[in-house]
Amino acid sequence: MALHFVTDDASGAGVGDVVVLTGPEAHHAAAVRRVRVDEPVTLGDGRGVWLDGVVTAAAPKQVDVRVTGRAEIPAPSPRIVLVQALAKGDRDELAVQAATELGVDAIVPWQAARSVSRWDAKAERGLARWRTIVREAAKQAHRAWVPEVEGVARLADLVARAGAANVFVLEPSAVERLTAVASDPLDDRDVVLVVGPEGGIAPEELDALRTAGARLVRLGDTVLRTSTAGAAAISVLSASTGRW
Repeated sequence: MALHFVTDDASGAGVGDVVVLTGPEAHHAAAVRRVRVDEPVTLGDGRGVWLDGVVTAAAPKQVDVRVTGRAEIPAPSPRIVLVQALAKGDRDELAVQAATELGVDAIVPWQAARSVSRWDAKAERGLARWRTIVREAAKQAHRAWVPEVEGVARLADLVARAGAANVFVLEPSAVERLTAVASDPLDDRDVVLVVGPEGGIAPEELDALRTAGARLVRLGDTVLRTSTAGAAAISVLSASTGRW
């Protein structure tokens, strides 16, 4: 499969144009992936533009790609949104990476009551880190749309979202199974998956979300880690909605 690169310059490029990769993207292409002249590659802008191209020059500081084909891929609908609670170590980052590879459309970091990791004084740094992970995972997965990473959410933000979207809270003690819920037709509103931290979602958070209209669902009879629950749920939804 051809290598894929993401650049804003892809937005306005057409067949016959030359797109120039510079900076980290050029270094990655030429020095890390060893792309060569005449090698076919694909380019995108992360917002639906998809270009086929051929490398015409390759150096560590600049890679030139002549465009041979252009398509515009529509955004998936309904969107799948992952609300991922902050977790210690790299567990939340693993969740974000896997969710991106599996097709999530937006990611919301959640400062849950039981989150061991706290972003209070370093939110911008945390968001930048997640956005880098998402961008790299989207490139690896050859995605036409790079998921948006929204600002850090609190419980009140999730409660407000529950009134405007199909919100499913992953909770091992829930009676309903996600597989059963996902088999029902969904409207065109966002499908929001809420994943708690290592210690689970606090009772008061579950009550607030349920009262706001969210549905508590479980994936099966086992308890998954915060790093894997979202990926499993996205897989269920991708199959039930026909994405897969």
